[in-house]
Amino acid sequence: MSATTKPYHIGRKISRIRELKDMKQEALAQALGISQQSVSAIENSENIEEDKLKEVAKALGMTVEAIKNFSEEAVINYFNNIYDHGAFNKHYNDCTFNPLDKLIEVYEEKEKLYERLLQSEKDKNEYLEKLLKGK
Repeated sequence: MSATTKPYHIGRKISRIRELKDMKQEALAQALGISQQSVSAIENSENIEEDKLKEVAKALGMTVEAIKNFSEEAVINYFNNIYDHGAFNKHYNDCTFNPLDKLIEVYEEKEKLYERLLQSEKDKNEYLEKLLKGK
């Protein structure tokens, strides 16, 4: 059955939260002190014991309530509301530096690094030529 027909499938919610946090099953398993297969079993379970759910919530850095109330729709709505209310644009406009200036600054630093690297290679070549002539 799909997630839409079983909205209270707690294992599926845990799986999606873990994925959204860019966490692998192995990492969650390690945090819980269990095997990856056990995490897989949890994520396939429609219901989980409250104590185990508390441990999972702690490992995910969330509350039990947040896991229970998690829904894909809520996440989508959250990001849509941020976008619709111009929060992204507002943060960009509140920026205290010009991103283009930062890009140029990084480019100049990179150029200086290449120049130092090139000079280092020239110095090394001169040294090697002196060694060869000395023989």
